[in-house]
Amino acid sequence: MSEGVRTHKGRIPPREPENRDLPRYSQMVMDAAKLQPQELAVICEETDTFWTWEQFADRISRIAGRLVQEGVGPDVIVCGLADNSPDYLALYAGVLHAGGCMAPLPFSATEESLVKMVDNSDPLLLFSAPKFMETAERLGAKRVISMADFDTWLGDAEPIPPVPVEPEHMFNVIYSSGTTGTPKGIVHDQMMRVRQMNRAQRNDMDEKCRHIMSTPLYSNTTLVTTLSAMTKGCGVVIMSRFNTKEFLRLSEKYKVTHAILVPVQYMRLMREPDFDKYDLSSYICKMSTSAPLPGVVIEEVMRRWPGNIKESYGMTEGGASFMLDCAANPTKWDTVGQLNPGCELKMLDEEGNEIPITEFGEIVGRGASMMPGYLKVPDKTEEATYVDADGKVWIRSGDMGRVDEDGFLHLLDRKKDMIISGGFNIYATDLEQVLRKHPDVADVAVIAVPSEDWGETPLALVVPKTPDADGEAMREWANGQLGKTQRISKIEFREDLPRSEIGKILKRELREPYWQTTPA
Repeated sequence: MSEGVRTHKGRIPPREPENRDLPRYSQMVMDAAKLQPQELAVICEETDTFWTWEQFADRISRIAGRLVQEGVGPDVIVCGLADNSPDYLALYAGVLHAGGCMAPLPFSATEESLVKMVDNSDPLLLFSAPKFMETAERLGAKRVISMADFDTWLGDAEPIPPVPVEPEHMFNVIYSSGTTGTPKGIVHDQMMRVRQMNRAQRNDMDEKCRHIMSTPLYSNTTLVTTLSAMTKGCGVVIMSRFNTKEFLRLSEKYKVTHAILVPVQYMRLMREPDFDKYDLSSYICKMSTSAPLPGVVIEEVMRRWPGNIKESYGMTEGGASFMLDCAANPTKWDTVGQLNPGCELKMLDEEGNEIPITEFGEIVGRGASMMPGYLKVPDKTEEATYVDADGKVWIRSGDMGRVDEDGFLHLLDRKKDMIISGGFNIYATDLEQVLRKHPDVADVAVIAVPSEDWGETPLALVVPKTPDADGEAMREWANGQLGKTQRISKIEFREDLPRSEIGKILKRELREPYWQTTPA
């Protein structure tokens, strides 16, 4: 493993002993392919690709053979800068089959950030989609290969069996699309990922199912579900980019049973005028992650869309994770669920002291799936951890929350997004939850802006459903349901809100204009 992860003092020790007998991911995929070799494994209408499992397994193992010729092996990093496609998915699986480590780069990041990610990961190869090639060639990689030339590069490479790897070898490195300064590449090792695969699929998924992939491959959201689906022999329907009508058409045509979406995608689907015209009866389970799914949206999805919804909360770094089974817990839709088996939870106050988990605090956790560290930045790894009195290492989430009497986690806010007004802590999510109930609100984000009287005050940025919405009447309506110290100072209308590729509202971008002339 790269220096700075395996040996640095900030490496997070595994919560459970390293199991040398855990199955290896690539072998799990190859075994799944044998279940039904002539059934479709990959469907992508955009590229006219319809691979059977036999064809997909052969392509993965041939890609691996070519990569090994290039020098790829355990702990050797390969980067990708591409949107979803069959070849990109096969490349990802091929790198793992070759024993290497995949580092998918977020194409939504700035070129400056991408340069830092490439410098940090130091890949042997960088594969790029044609439309990103100009950028890719400026990132400083040793060698850049266009996906347009993928078959030429692959040539007549022979298939190989999975290259043996050890549990501590790197599986992938995940970068945040919002990385600034020193990039934080979250390392997942083989042991962490395989344990994740074994525990992630409690969603009735098997070789008879089909999963639709509409979020980008650089997102952990996508990887946990899509890579897990492949180990089950579940066919994958690929979308290069999300579009509501296309998502619904593909779901109906290919009888999709499973999907993972982020809250903004659910909101857009519920606003799609033709939603109810599509036959979605094949659906068994839909996942939601990356941000809390509002209860009002859960209610509408459960009413209009067959199949269950399960909301997942956790960190890409690992630690504690939670799951909300919406069908089984209709009175808990304002939570992100209960602690998953094998996880442990603590809460810390603002001074870093442990407090009861029923009190509001920072969420820290431990679990079988924990990163060994950030790539080559041990100081950042140490900042991300909490060591208790017994010497156990926990992952700090940076999220604020509390657990209720039934064991369900109420997620409040990121610590950095909390508004401190007149000495009182205000959680933006509380205010957003109220505003989302207003009939004229399509989307909303509440941020802290400077106040001479209070230091900070809440500002609500609202995307209205109708052009004649009344902001002042909306503010008075919301404040009538909020405590005196929570009251919104102003509502501003926006056409839309900036979001990452996986649907997270970019609050830092929203805050910056209001604080530019204010000392940090």
